[in-house]
Parts: sequence; C-alpha cells; structure tokens
Amino acid sequence: MNYDEKVVLVTGGANGIGKAVGHEYLALGATVIIADIDEKNGKALVHKYLRDAYKAIFYRIDLQEVSAIKEMFKSIINDHQKIDILINNAGKGIVKPIRDLTIGEWDKVINLNLRTAFVTAQEFAKYYKANDYGRIINIASTRYLMSEPNSEAYAASKGGIVSLTHALAVSLSAENMTVNAISPGWIQSNNYEALTENDHKQHPSQRVGKPEDIAGACLFLTDDKNDFVNGQNIIVDGGMTKKMIYVE
Repeated sequence: MNYDEKVVLVTGGANGIGKAVGHEYLALGATVIIADIDEKNGKALVHKYLRDAYKAIFYRIDLQEVSAIKEMFKSIINDHQKIDILINNAGKGIVKPIRDLTIGEWDKVINLNLRTAFVTAQEFAKYYKANDYGRIINIASTRYLMSEPNSEAYAASKGGIVSLTHALAVSLSAENMTVNAISPGWIQSNNYEALTENDHKQHPSQRVGKPEDIAGACLFLTDDKNDFVNGQNIIVDGGMTKKMIYVE
C-alpha cells in the first residue's frame, strides 16, 4: 500500500490507537494531521516525526466545539487543498452508576464520541470533490453490542457510531467514497508487558490487542483498490465477542 500524496486527518491522534494509526500512514508516505486537545503529547509526537522526515502536522482542537471543527477543515483545505482520509478516532468514556451520571456527563460523551464523528464527516463531504478518492473510518467499539456495568453513555455513543456509519455509506454512495467502522476489543495502549498470561489466554487469538492491530485494519479499509467494503463494522478483538463464557 502506498499513501504518497494522500492527506489523512486523525482525530484523537496524540495518544493510543490514534497515535498508532497516524504513525502507520506516515510510514507509508501520507501527510497526517493529528487533531487533538492534548497539546503536550501532540507537539512532542510531531517533533519526533519531523526529526525522522515524516510529514506530520499537529492541530490543537477541542472537538466538542462544532465551530472549531469547521475552522479546522477550512485551515486544512487552505494548506493542503484536500483531505483524502478521515479517521474519526477521538473518544472518551465515563464509568459511573446510572443513578449518579449527570446529563452534563452524558452529553460530553455523546458529543465527543458521536456528534464529532457526524460533524467531521459532514465537513469532509462538503469539501470532497466528485469522483475523487475518499475514505472515512469511524472507530467504534465492541461495547456497541456488549457492556460492563455503568457504561451507558459510552455504549450508546458507540452504537450510534455503527449506525451512523452505514447511514453515511448509503447517503454518500453516489460518490467515490467508502464509509466503514472498526470496533476494537481490548486494546492495550501502554504497559503491555504488565499483562498476565490469563489476560492473553482469554482471547481466542491468545493475546491482548495492540493499537497497531487497529492501524492495520485502517490501512486495509482505505487502500485505493478496496472500494467494495462499504458501510461495514469490522470487529477487531482477537475473537472475544465470538467466545461463549460460562462460569464452571
């Protein structure tokens, strides 16, 4: 896969999955815009990439501000004339008993995880030129179909992302654009070596996931020859959601 001359926007790209996704596209020749509120890690990341001659740009943004998203797209188009790939990765979760969860906390999760994905896709479509190559990937979660206690806002937002994905794919079907989602399972972004044997063995793939596993799925879905996978949600979880679990 060759991403020379492609412009990739990764939201929440300063850490974790977003960081790994950006790195993989950079390594394959793309220009990557890292959009994140974490200025310290975002700038440090770009500084590291610049030393290695990668084409990385950091854009500090609060993605809960719709006006800021619109301004970011204007700025990127002004500087680069296009955006080829949008990776909607930014997200957060709150684990809190339902009786204690405030409407404000609910709104913050829904706005960042779900509304941001819609607004960025909307802006992407506005600037997209007919018959150009275009790819949107929304990072959902296996929590869209299974839950732990006290995760209502996160689960609802990720379920919304899966539904938003197929709706966008159909709405944009007349254009040379695909829209897909990836639902990660357990992805360990740090201290991987501290995981236990049991952590790994409970996965059918015999290991806990890494951010690079999600990056690889992104690269597959955005390949310019891959235009027949569309409107789908790809689960990347080492097989965990297919495993029946009984207490013996």
